[in-house]
Amino acid sequence: MAYNQQTQAAFEWMTALPWVLFVLVVAPLLVAAVGFRCFPTLRWFYLLGLALGISLVVLIDAQWLLILAICDALIATVGLLDLLFLVTATRQGLTARREMVRTASLGKPLVYAITLENNSGAMVRGAARDDVREHLHAEPLEHPLQLPNRSRVTFQRRLTPQRRGPFELRYAYLRVSSPLGLWQRTLRLPANDRLNVYPDMQQLSEYALLARTNRLSLIGVRQTRRIGQDSDFERLRDYSRDDNYRHIDWRSTARRRKLTVKQFQSDQSQRLIFMLDCGRMMTNERDGFSLLDHALNATLMLAYVALQQGDDVGMLCFSDRIHRYIPPRGGKQQMNRLLQASFDQFPKLVESRYDEAFLYLSNHCKRRSLVVLATNVIDEVNANQIVDYLGNISGRHLPLGVLLRDRQMFNAADNPAGDDLQLYRAAAAAEILCWRNQVISDLSHQGVLVVDTYPEELTAPLVNQYLAIKAQHRL
Repeated sequence: MAYNQQTQAAFEWMTALPWVLFVLVVAPLLVAAVGFRCFPTLRWFYLLGLALGISLVVLIDAQWLLILAICDALIATVGLLDLLFLVTATRQGLTARREMVRTASLGKPLVYAITLENNSGAMVRGAARDDVREHLHAEPLEHPLQLPNRSRVTFQRRLTPQRRGPFELRYAYLRVSSPLGLWQRTLRLPANDRLNVYPDMQQLSEYALLARTNRLSLIGVRQTRRIGQDSDFERLRDYSRDDNYRHIDWRSTARRRKLTVKQFQSDQSQRLIFMLDCGRMMTNERDGFSLLDHALNATLMLAYVALQQGDDVGMLCFSDRIHRYIPPRGGKQQMNRLLQASFDQFPKLVESRYDEAFLYLSNHCKRRSLVVLATNVIDEVNANQIVDYLGNISGRHLPLGVLLRDRQMFNAADNPAGDDLQLYRAAAAAEILCWRNQVISDLSHQGVLVVDTYPEELTAPLVNQYLAIKAQHRL
């Protein structure tokens, strides 16, 4: 009886010994790895699988116990040395530097470079990636890295902002592999940079180029004849068939050997104030951008045109409160003020307070101005407020309502064919559009100008409306 108990105890001890050795090998290495922010790779698990297989053999044949002990000792020694080398090599001497401009345009790719320098005393292998925040799309996602000691490498990257506003890029991340590939360590290297994403500013340079070459019709801007005679000379340009022959400059024509006319501008400086609704009506999206993004792009383009015409331009951003107000001014610096004031404004799911916005406008703007309200008509509550407040300032100011269309609703009303559900959707869309047309009619009856168009097509109609107002001297 005693002999059987001793045999059973010895068998239980031999059965538990492989697992004890396995735990003694794995546990300290894993604890050390977590402490140094290192993580095992698949190679490490392959070695552990080998040790685990020998442990299972020991349960059948105890003669393999010595082989298991030697194998565990080798795994522990190799894993520990590989881990220590990785920790020592990446302790210091690695730096990162980002070379990029501080400004970018919404939706326009930005090419920049990130430079990594190795003074750690060892070869660094692995991968590198940048601190890409939400709403920033970077290509490629990461770069393979093989950086010898006392050397540097520069990676070219392509970044596309998908939202306006300021972004803090604080770090560059490295995933470094150990010499034997058993461990990987994630490093976070400081590389502080700030990127301000503005609305699409490239359209401004395109407009300036087309204006100099008298080709604004390519972007939908029409040449509008002015009522009366302008007096201030602006510039010389090529003759077109619609020009008055009395404006031909014969000296310049003889010198250039090409018909050249004088272009005049109005000597009256006028005022233009944008009111941007940042409430719930502007949260819908079209082509990946919110309605506020489309409205902001168009208003900034019109601001640039108005400043070129010598007018004063201001801006009021509001939702349930007044976000920002830029008094109307002229000059080149005013465009920068408008950009700085509006690039970090985003639509919020709150009810817009038109009463506070128009009260603020009346207290801070006494002189007659062209007031451009960019908003959206969704329900009767906000529609009635828009009609009332824009109608009330008619006479004192010249109000212009910019109403953005919902393309899906117009498409549903234009395509009633299909099943009963499609027919019902078309009828509902047609009823909403009839109500919307009535709102526009009410605005027109109160002397309010209206630009009613799709968000992505807003720029040209808005600029044309402004040029028509200038040509008719309605301010």
